[in-house]
Amino acid sequence: MSKKDLGLLILILVVGAVVAIINPRFLLPINLANTSNLIGLFGILAIGQAFVIITGGIELSVGSVVALLGVLFVDFIATRGMAWPVALPLILVLGGMIGLAHGWLITRLKLQPFVVTLCGLLIYRGVARFYTADGTAGFAFGQNFPELEFLTAGRSYGVPNSFIALIVIAIVMWVVLHRSVFGRYLYAIGKNEEAAKYSGIRTGRVVMAAYVICGVLTALSAIYFAMYTRSISPASHGQFYELYAIAAAVLGGFSLRGGEGSLIGVILGTVLLQELQNLVNLLGIPSSLNFAVMGGVILIGVLVDQQWGVYRQRRLMLEATRKGAAGAAAE
Repeated sequence: MSKKDLGLLILILVVGAVVAIINPRFLLPINLANTSNLIGLFGILAIGQAFVIITGGIELSVGSVVALLGVLFVDFIATRGMAWPVALPLILVLGGMIGLAHGWLITRLKLQPFVVTLCGLLIYRGVARFYTADGTAGFAFGQNFPELEFLTAGRSYGVPNSFIALIVIAIVMWVVLHRSVFGRYLYAIGKNEEAAKYSGIRTGRVVMAAYVICGVLTALSAIYFAMYTRSISPASHGQFYELYAIAAAVLGGFSLRGGEGSLIGVILGTVLLQELQNLVNLLGIPSSLNFAVMGGVILIGVLVDQQWGVYRQRRLMLEATRKGAAGAAAE
């Protein structure tokens, strides 16, 4: 665990202790379970976003993809009678295809990630609204899918299965990011894409793979959100979810410039965000301030990241100067 991660963990514990003192309901099992469930839902999104951010890119269409794929998943199993073991992998494939399309436009046609994903944000939201005729997609009265509901919205020994899924995914993605050649390539591209290209890394393929991973994890999250809400209004479902994902990644130490960050930090960033959301609810702060809190958190995270970078550069320069002075004195 890095110093950033340790500092974030301490902040989470301090905020949690303060909230618990102010409102003891924070420590009630039902509140902790609900918060853990939301951490699982948003944490999967944040991990996908982190893989894109580490390359120096960004994915702004996450919320709209959650709305579109959520609508399709509910429609497939609730209206068209498709078996959920068939619908689930189909939605994951569609998410991967969306990520592949974004990666192709960015790497092959050299479009800016901001432009590509901003257009995606508008397109997917519009398609979802058109698909439902601006209506609501949901399950009919009495319509149940016991196995699917247990896997997505159920609990095992009191722990939400969405949170367990997050832990499993986080372990796998940690290995991919921190213990594989592919992960080293991602860091190299984020640090300096031109240098990575000249060193023999197929940067285009690696960046496309990052967007595919983000698309698949977003699709999985869309399924969890669909089963959690059981009713989807495309005009509002998933709105600003990209904000939560980006905020969690930034708080976790991922630099928007690319090339920095740890997966443990992303999970801790998600925990802190949901803890803040819980604080807003328990303290009776108007919910209209939620987005103000998120905006402030992102701003603080970027400022801290920027100042940390400046401090580290100064320290490296001082060390280099001292070594040079020591070498000259030795001669």
